Amino acid sequence: MTATPVRIGLIGAGRIGASHAAVIARRVPEAQLVAVADPRAGVAAALAEPLGARGESSPEAVLAATDVDAVIIAASSTAHCELIVAAAEAGKHVFSEKPAGMTLDEIARGIAATSAAGVAFQVGFNRRFAADFRAAHDAIVDGRIGTVRQLRSLTRDPGPGPADPDSVPPWTIFTQTLIHDFDTLNWFNPGARAADVVVTAGSLTAPGHPTLLDHATVVIRYDNGAIATAEASFAAAYGYDVRGEVLGSSGMVTAGEGASTSMRLHDSEGRVAATAHGDVELMIDAYAGEFAEFATAVREGRAPSVTGEDAFAAFAIAQACIDSYRSGGRVEVSR
Repeated sequence: MTATPVRIGLIGAGRIGASHAAVIARRVPEAQLVAVADPRAGVAAALAEPLGARGESSPEAVLAATDVDAVIIAASSTAHCELIVAAAEAGKHVFSEKPAGMTLDEIARGIAATSAAGVAFQVGFNRRFAADFRAAHDAIVDGRIGTVRQLRSLTRDPGPGPADPDSVPPWTIFTQTLIHDFDTLNWFNPGARAADVVVTAGSLTAPGHPTLLDHATVVIRYDNGAIATAEASFAAAYGYDVRGEVLGSSGMVTAGEGASTSMRLHDSEGRVAATAHGDVELMIDAYAGEFAEFATAVREGRAPSVTGEDAFAAFAIAQACIDSYRSGGRVEVSR
């Protein structure tokens, strides 16, 4: 007998919210999209109705709805904390896009609120649900590469860089982009905690800009002795690129290559691979996987495999990066 799908209300109908709505409605049988909320006139309905859901003009309407079991928060990051707390207080299970707050105190508030309400709380670290990253993680956990010694994770966004550098909030490269890499490195180094970081970053697409950081390299030392690097760029001409690598005492594992298919064209120009030009294109199966995990956790009454504590640990590295950039030195990671 097929289990009843978890009824989902989506908050936020922007770029990623629109993608999430379609994924939930079309690719996640464990869930049913019933409502979409967005304050912009007509936007929620235009997205929801073709997917068999209804549009609402406010998050409050979704949180008050009796036919909504859980919410997916895809609104602006600055609103994540308040929405997580409000959803928990309304008795709704919560999936929040990363980051789960804009400070460690905000993330701690979300953890406390969801714990007090007894609702599931999952954060959107999608690389954990990409098949190649999952296989790499499993190989590490199974001991196939021995003791973890050195790790690397990178994210490169497609295009020439920000069209309007002034529109990029300060510290975005750490709190919005590298946050994925920090979680990946933590996940690839199970049982260890990040001890300290040192950062080199700059504005290379808009030299001299007072706040934009569009390239960064972070070195992280873990308490088990492992050393990791995380790299980010906002200007990869060839496409969206996400990769990971772990060197162990008896082997190495890698994941990700940015290719959108396994097809390779060999012609007079050489060997060519088609690359993905956006996160939705490259990670579509991972998005479906994380929503399936969330819905399954809700149905089974258990904690999801990605928790608020994971969100806190990744953001603690991001905050240490900000402090390292400001000070120019090595900074301890908060616990």
